[in-house]
Amino acid sequence: MTIVEQGGGPAPQAASDLIKETTTQTFVKDVIEESKRQPVLIDFWAEWCGPCRQLTPVLEKAVRAAKGKVKLVKMNIDQHPAIPGQMGIQSIPAVIAFVDGRPADGFMGAVPESQINAFIDKITKGVTAPGEPNIAEILKEAEAVLAEGDPAAAAQIYAEILGFDATNIAALAGLAKCYVTTGALEQAKQTLAMVPESKRNDAAVKAVQASIDLAEQAQAVGPVTELEQKVAANPLDHQARFDLATALNALGKRNEATNQLLEIVKRDRKWNDDGARKQLVQFFEAWGGADEATVEGRKRLSTILFS
Repeated sequence: MTIVEQGGGPAPQAASDLIKETTTQTFVKDVIEESKRQPVLIDFWAEWCGPCRQLTPVLEKAVRAAKGKVKLVKMNIDQHPAIPGQMGIQSIPAVIAFVDGRPADGFMGAVPESQINAFIDKITKGVTAPGEPNIAEILKEAEAVLAEGDPAAAAQIYAEILGFDATNIAALAGLAKCYVTTGALEQAKQTLAMVPESKRNDAAVKAVQASIDLAEQAQAVGPVTELEQKVAANPLDHQARFDLATALNALGKRNEATNQLLEIVKRDRKWNDDGARKQLVQFFEAWGGADEATVEGRKRLSTILFS
């Protein structure tokens, strides 16, 4: 069994075992058992096969580029005919992907590099390369820390993710949300500005943008106590009630903010060009679809609109 090394000297440890030859005797260990740890490609080839010589360097390049998410095992069918015979391999080159100890997919012939890369992407979806952080898990950790009320610690975690992947949309949105939570609106805007235009409609990005807009609105209205007094003095002062809802939301009083806007919708749906309903929808967007206040608020809004 020969380990294929890159360059003239020893290959780095992380890459040295990515590509190897196997035999009938070592097939179970090299392919079946190894595929239970990460996907393994088995490349059936022979010395006389011209297309095999075209495919091999492209296949090896693609496997190295995957940085440990997949391994390549090569088997010379002339020297070791038993395994390809059992698998029904009738023409070469033939590449079979093993995942969790079983054949999962494959292709025949000397296909182009783009097709090989797409094939590897498909079978390694969700696979983390050795030494590569599990971004999905770290994002969940950051979300949990932020939900627990520690935006500074959450911001550090999001920053770590961006240090590894500067274009991670969820991390950019998360970091901006941390800034909004601490009142650092300019930093939040600067962070969102790093999101590509094509990703601006991402739900997390839109939610943070809505939060920024609402926070800026809240800065322009008066103190809650004054607004409450205005509404108490004149329940038909919809602008004061609207401003009160905005101020209450900025304080995290979501249900109370919802109540004020629903009251406007009930009293005068058309006020300010349907402004109360539109503001409520912006609240829902900022809070997120799964938030209890959003779920309950949507139910109550629907009841009013369709009663």
